[in-house]
Amino acid sequence: MRALVILLFALGAATPAHAAEATAVRRLALLVGVNDGGPERVRLRYAETDAKAFSTVLSELGGVLPQDRVLLTDVDRAGVLAGFDRVRRLAEGVRTAGARRVEVLLYYSGHSDDEGLLLKGQRLDYGELRRSLEGLPADVRIAVLDSCASGAFARKKGGVSRPAFLVDSAIQVKGHAILTSSSADEASQESDRLGGSFFTHHLLSGLRGAADVTHDGRVTLTEAYQFAFHETLARTERTQGGAQHPNYDIELAGTGDLVMTDLRATTAGLVLTEPLEGRLYVRDAVGTLVVEVQKQSGRATELGLAPGAYRARREWDGGVSEAAFTLKEGMRTPLAPGDFLGVGHEATVMRGGGGGTSPQGRTMLPVNLSLVPSMSTNTLRAGRAQVENRFALGVVNGGAALGGGLALGLAGNVYDAEVSGLAMALGFNTSGADVDGAQLSLVTNVAGGAVRGAQASLGLNVANGDVDGIGQLALGANVARGALGGVQAALGANVTTADATGMQLSLGVNHANGTMKGVQFTLGVNSVATAARGIQGSVLLNHAPSLTGMQLGLINVGGDVSGMQLGLINIADTVHGMQLGLVNVSDEVNGVPVGLVSYEKKGQLHLEVFGSDVQLTNLALKFGGKHFYTTLLAGIGPDDRFQRFSLGLGLGGHIPLGSRFWVDVDVAASQVLSTRAPFSSASNNMLTQARAMLGFQVMPRLAVFAGPTYNVAFMWGEPEFAKLTTLPVRSHVIDADTLMQRWPGFQVGVRL
Repeated sequence: MRALVILLFALGAATPAHAAEATAVRRLALLVGVNDGGPERVRLRYAETDAKAFSTVLSELGGVLPQDRVLLTDVDRAGVLAGFDRVRRLAEGVRTAGARRVEVLLYYSGHSDDEGLLLKGQRLDYGELRRSLEGLPADVRIAVLDSCASGAFARKKGGVSRPAFLVDSAIQVKGHAILTSSSADEASQESDRLGGSFFTHHLLSGLRGAADVTHDGRVTLTEAYQFAFHETLARTERTQGGAQHPNYDIELAGTGDLVMTDLRATTAGLVLTEPLEGRLYVRDAVGTLVVEVQKQSGRATELGLAPGAYRARREWDGGVSEAAFTLKEGMRTPLAPGDFLGVGHEATVMRGGGGGTSPQGRTMLPVNLSLVPSMSTNTLRAGRAQVENRFALGVVNGGAALGGGLALGLAGNVYDAEVSGLAMALGFNTSGADVDGAQLSLVTNVAGGAVRGAQASLGLNVANGDVDGIGQLALGANVARGALGGVQAALGANVTTADATGMQLSLGVNHANGTMKGVQFTLGVNSVATAARGIQGSVLLNHAPSLTGMQLGLINVGGDVSGMQLGLINIADTVHGMQLGLVNVSDEVNGVPVGLVSYEKKGQLHLEVFGSDVQLTNLALKFGGKHFYTTLLAGIGPDDRFQRFSLGLGLGGHIPLGSRFWVDVDVAASQVLSTRAPFSSASNNMLTQARAMLGFQVMPRLAVFAGPTYNVAFMWGEPEFAKLTTLPVRSHVIDADTLMQRWPGFQVGVRL
């Protein structure tokens, strides 16, 4: 374990004692996040998010300047190597500018195996990765790999345990340090709950201050690594992927300790006060989990965060509570136990009836009469103490909670905690925590916590927490700033900024900024920011970066689709199932694309030049998937003095026969037109063909093919051409205006 502690060097701002010397140190970073590992790898959800989060921490607390960070997402092998070139040029430039020390960090989140990184179906082997890293003109090179089997990169060359060293430009430390999220035979795992990988999440939590066990406002390498190692191991022991053990390779020389981040580098901060204890989850204004920490009582802990609005969730002593707070520029904001309000607890009164206290320390007053919260019987009897009522009547009702009763307000109801009964108002209802029953309003319902029941409004419903049950019905819009575990129904728009489990119904827009598990149905637009598991149904547009189930709409847009897209236009990255529509577009289909036009980026795209008994010179453009394709046909006959040409469309299938041979079978329809009068009635004909082509692949971009065709031509009126082929035909008169001809034919050509 001591050896593991030395694997990263200081990315944080230098200590005050060494500030002058640290100005001669430049720290550069190459951060890579790639969700797509290739066709045989499940598409990740959070690799790109992890890379961006790591970049943010380096910017806020690690002393890495914006111009010294190279952030790459959704890149292939060539993109990563180009990133190394950019960092190399940066390193050469800062050395020329006079920096005495150059230190470089590589961070990678994505797919890998025991041979190398897997980038969009391409491999960057560990040998080349190590050579690229060693080729950077830097004194110290650090690599952090958060990917499956990444421990194989560390074991390629044995690490040497050395004493730790200070971030001090006066000490000439040279060498490299490599940290991997898992051993050579383990999977590195990511979590929907965390919104990222286990290892990166806990490493970043540690760097933000959760690992500062000495409480000196700085996070050292020892603290950060031990925190990330133990938290990752503890949190993955019971997962489906199993326990995850980081690995290392270290060849560094020097003495001292490493400061990775300086919490005083931020202009705002969060101070967890001494009495506060429990496991804390801190999320930013959009619901992203930024810090997770197990807080012990007795000593304060400071977290380095940017200014803005946050919400903290606390798990302690079998209960759950939440607190909302705002970090301001130039201030350290304290967070104490009293700032938290209970979530989901049942309020009780003391035996004997009458007044009492709830488990949250509220005063129990059965009835409240009020004009406004500050002018009410609650204020007269309890002063500023938190109050819980069973019945409230007034213009605006207020208190700490409505516990299983009824509140009737002319203008509104305002509560600081859960509503466990029914709150009705002509104006608005608001609660600082759960709604375990119902809020009914003609304008707006707002709950600062979860809604476990229903909110009904003619205007807007907002829940800044979970909606667990059947809840939120509005003629305007529903907004849940947490997970939805029930129903949102609106004539306007439904929005969640986290997971949605259940159903969203709207005539306008449905949007889930997380994973949608259930049904989205709207006449307008369905949008999911992370993943959809169920059905998206829309008359206009469905969108989901990842879909397990079905998209049903005029236009369907998906990322990794496991199931079916049914619409006029279907667009996806990877499809495991079926695309059924007029136009299908994808990167790759492991299934069946059925459409008039199907294009697959990783499928086939060929130009064919061939001759046939119908036209001497023909061109065909074939595009589609590995096994199904669309072909566009055009031909002209120099043998008939260029007096006719043909245009057509076909659908077919591709059958590989070993490494060199293949067979294409398709059906096509064409019209043969006259060059003198292309669209006259004399050109009224339709040629239908069933074609089989046996091909031989001469080289990767050249093949030859030949095969038979069976042709049926229909001619109407007084046709321009007596027949469409140079071969004998059998003619059949269908009626006075329709003639049918049929014959076997042939074609021979080359494919490029």
